[in-house]
Amino acid sequence: SPSDRAGLQPGDKIVAIDGEDAYEITREDVYNTLRGPKGTAVLLTIRRPGQAETFDVEIIRDQIPIYSLISSFMIDDQIGYMRLTRFASSTSQEVLEAVESLRAEGMTRLIFDLRTNSGGYLEQAVNVADLFITSPDTLVYTAGRKTEMSEVFIASSKRGYEDFAVIVLINRWSASASEIVAGAIQDLDRGLVVGETSFGKGLVQRQWPLKDGSALRVTIARYYTPSGRLIQRPYDNGTREYYGNLGKEDREELLDSLRIGKPKYKTKRGREVYGGGGISPDVYVPISKYTTTTVRMVGHPKRFTFNWGTDYAKGRKTDWKDLVDFNRDFQVSADLVEDFLTYVKDQDVDFEREELDKDMGYLKSVLKAEVAGAVWGKSAYYQMFVSNDPQVTAALSHFDEAAEFLVHH
Repeated sequence: SPSDRAGLQPGDKIVAIDGEDAYEITREDVYNTLRGPKGTAVLLTIRRPGQAETFDVEIIRDQIPIYSLISSFMIDDQIGYMRLTRFASSTSQEVLEAVESLRAEGMTRLIFDLRTNSGGYLEQAVNVADLFITSPDTLVYTAGRKTEMSEVFIASSKRGYEDFAVIVLINRWSASASEIVAGAIQDLDRGLVVGETSFGKGLVQRQWPLKDGSALRVTIARYYTPSGRLIQRPYDNGTREYYGNLGKEDREELLDSLRIGKPKYKTKRGREVYGGGGISPDVYVPISKYTTTTVRMVGHPKRFTFNWGTDYAKGRKTDWKDLVDFNRDFQVSADLVEDFLTYVKDQDVDFEREELDKDMGYLKSVLKAEVAGAVWGKSAYYQMFVSNDPQVTAALSHFDEAAEFLVHH
């Protein structure tokens, strides 16, 4: 998409459009200003979390296809992988087609990656969960003060697949619709959930637009998993703590220490799971922690890794027959790392080499993935990246446990 090509990231805030302050304009004005003829440019001023200074990005307008399934491939002869980033109007159809394709390639085990999936349409979350459930069980239900605000969503036993094991990956930024899917698969013992405790966003809200372009949202009901767990995390200590806890490195340890007082629930087969907000994983695997220098370099608004990978791939696209050939033969050598760092220095950017050296394995995996992405597209980027992903590696080691659920379905 134009924003991807320009290097925009989740969390970026637009503070000006073509030099005009964007703080006071309405949402409709934003849409009207950003939209325009294909091929024309618009200049955005961006504020990025963790960076003191704003920066300008030129975006070239283009037609934007909205896909929610950004990657789908076979890790090996048996294990398939799908990464879903949102729940849009076409999501369940995208997932259905991907599952059919992977099954045709021999998939008997699936990693369903919902990490950093912030949610979307409830209907699509229900339809996606329905693809994995073969019994007429509750997938999710809502409960409000008024009876008319309560609703139960039941699986259709005719739609679901039951011939492959499933592991769902979640993290602290998996929210809303992704929590509905993860909670249903966990509570109905269709598969294992691996990663971190999810965000905890499970409110049904009604919105009233206001004249100044803002809106008033009122909570009318809450989402519950099949076992009765409330997905929403409590707001008891205010929104500052509600959002602030997400960034704490010891968040999972704090959550674990509080389990003593958390309500306990039983899955369909009698496994114990915990309530209290969010979906707690069956297998906890923390996110990797990298040095500040590495995080800033990989996430820099000038897109150092992306640009280097794109430049390196130019004129070399015929060096490899396919992605398998590339993965086997191409390694990011010490010389290539130095070439990349020289490129960064040429951009007048200082960095701590000692900090980078601590994360050299990660940096090399990013550079290799960027080269693959430049040649074969975004799916190839993820295919290279997951091979060095600690949470994916952990998930692979638990498939025997996940496969046990198939016996009981």
